[in-house]
Amino acid sequence: MSEFTAHHVGITVSDLDRTVSFYRDKLGLDLLTRFEVGGEAFSTGVDLPEAHAEFAHLDAGGTRLELVTYDSTSRSASEVGSESRLDTPGTTHVGLAVEDVEDCHAELPDDVETLSEPQTTESGTTIFFVRDPEGNLVEVLSP
Repeated sequence: MSEFTAHHVGITVSDLDRTVSFYRDKLGLDLLTRFEVGGEAFSTGVDLPEAHAEFAHLDAGGTRLELVTYDSTSRSASEVGSESRLDTPGTTHVGLAVEDVEDCHAELPDDVETLSEPQTTESGTTIFFVRDPEGNLVEVLSP
């Protein structure tokens, strides 16, 4: 059996520029690269006829965050009425660790939607959640 290693976490978004700006400018992730992919092999690989997509890869401290928008992506999750909740099967979130959760929370720009103040859980981890501009959940934590 093949041995797997993590390569990236991917999120499909409707507005790549706006979402890259959020993760880069609001959360401080470094933009590694932007590129476009299309063609028959890509369409076959993603099982979408005539697929064409634009990608951005950001460095999340050893994990690559891949943001992608397809030419066919037209509406965000919040626009189609399926806003993510953590207790819904299939819900995903990105977890980003910081040294000091309280400081990070205090430094967030006012226009970042936060779901909670920092909380220390029974496991000893301090967490809070925000939403990116597409409505995706982002957990900020200090293990």
